[in-house]
Amino acid sequence: MIYHIIAFVAGVVLDWVVGDPMNFPHPIRWIGTLISKLTHCLLDPYLRNGRKPKAEKRNGFFLVFAVVGITVFLTAAILLVTYRIHPYLGVVTETIMTCYVLAAKSLFVESMKVSDALKEQGLEAARYAVSMIVGRDTNVLDEKGVIRAAVETVAENTSDGVIAPFLYTALGGPVLGFAYKAINTMDSMVGYHNEKYEDFGFFAAKLDDVVNYLPSRISALFMILAAFLGGKTYSGKNAWKVFRRDRFCHKSPNSAQTESVCAGALGVRLAGDASYFGKIVKKPYIGDATREIEREDIKRSGILMFLTEILLLLSWGCIWGILYLWK
Repeated sequence: MIYHIIAFVAGVVLDWVVGDPMNFPHPIRWIGTLISKLTHCLLDPYLRNGRKPKAEKRNGFFLVFAVVGITVFLTAAILLVTYRIHPYLGVVTETIMTCYVLAAKSLFVESMKVSDALKEQGLEAARYAVSMIVGRDTNVLDEKGVIRAAVETVAENTSDGVIAPFLYTALGGPVLGFAYKAINTMDSMVGYHNEKYEDFGFFAAKLDDVVNYLPSRISALFMILAAFLGGKTYSGKNAWKVFRRDRFCHKSPNSAQTESVCAGALGVRLAGDASYFGKIVKKPYIGDATREIEREDIKRSGILMFLTEILLLLSWGCIWGILYLWK
């Protein structure tokens, strides 16, 4: 067990320091490629020859089963082989895998590219930068809309990209961590409520809701604590207030959990109507416009994300310490 604890902590720290190096092979991209190829085989025939909702939903279930199964099998096999060769090799492999599962630094870096683009290059460059991290149409966003989109993404992905994979990896190592990432990646690729994916992406979207139900709420609670401890920049009291009021202001049962905390902590209003694939999607607002959102809020949301993860890591360490002393 000590090997797994060392690998987990080292993986978290490695993510903080290194993140995802550019132009470097990444397992999540491989999972995305697998999803694309299976989607091409399982859905495209119905797009060409006529839609069949029941068959598409059945094939969507097969997609989930195949992607998660292949991901779990390969991850477990790699860990088993490396630990069999030598425990130290296993620890190194597990550390790197844990780093790949997490995305704290890459989320911060990519969001700061939006901030830097606004400061140095202007609105068009910022629209392009934010298009790399959001799914909405960015060509229609004004400066405030670009900032709001970046902050919302950091807030939501504090759960999806950082805390949820942290929790699953802490519970089941990279095997469970990559299983979660496979589910989350499928949801981001096919889990849309639109004509193309409504039936095919049904199981991917529902499973993503299930696996994020508890992590999103744990993320929100730790983010509230981070807001209380983060200094005058944040308001823990307002984060708690807005969380209680607005945590269900989203079609997803999970997405507004951390968004509401972040909005309250910063004293800004997030969400609202957005354009997806050329269509306006009506969304309620989250938070109160205590002040106008500003470029610095992108960095503030990123720091709040790091504080949330640090608090969770300290709590996880305390739990393991208590269990060790108990034994």
